[in-house]
Amino acid sequence: MIFTPSRDGLSHSPQHFNSYGSRRGNDLVMARGTFANIRIKNNLVAPKEGNLTKHFPDGAEMSIYDAAMKYQSEGVPAIILAGKEYGTGSSRDWAAKGPLLQGVKAAIAESFERIHRSNLVGMGILPLKFMDGQNAESLGLKGDEVFDIEGLSDKMVPKSVVNVKAKRADGSVVEFKATALLNTDVEVNYYRNGGILHTVLRNLVK
Repeated sequence: MIFTPSRDGLSHSPQHFNSYGSRRGNDLVMARGTFANIRIKNNLVAPKEGNLTKHFPDGAEMSIYDAAMKYQSEGVPAIILAGKEYGTGSSRDWAAKGPLLQGVKAAIAESFERIHRSNLVGMGILPLKFMDGQNAESLGLKGDEVFDIEGLSDKMVPKSVVNVKAKRADGSVVEFKATALLNTDVEVNYYRNGGILHTVLRNLVK
């Protein structure tokens, strides 16, 4: 029998399952619901659709949540590679909270849906925009690379340009620039502190 965790330490059997929205106060459930859309398209497992990805370096196929938890246990942060208008249809708070709980530290996309970009910043996740005319495909990025993002420091200003290095399994490196979409001094401060909640806590204990 399949069970889902609940906050009171009990479990729910399948006949008591409902929508993720009805469990939106339960972070254990909502973290599992992140990227769980049955129509999601992840190029790492194409042409398959749904809540699937590959864990690297072993290449094992598993659910996105299981891969995220495995990366966290290994101390490996994750990033998202996306196309245009990343976050469209996902501007609610859990669309940013879920990736945070899955260990996502940055999203690199051609462009972002406005509200989702703001929510990512609020959760301490860095939205990075490819330079005009570039995207994952044109740079030859497959999603199995190891990424280094250079230029993240206390000297960052709104819309700083950072350097990104993506190391392939064969040892070759793709290097490119990206714009950090921290659009105001306030957002830079949010990101520097790890998000809105961390910023509020820091201000309270001053």
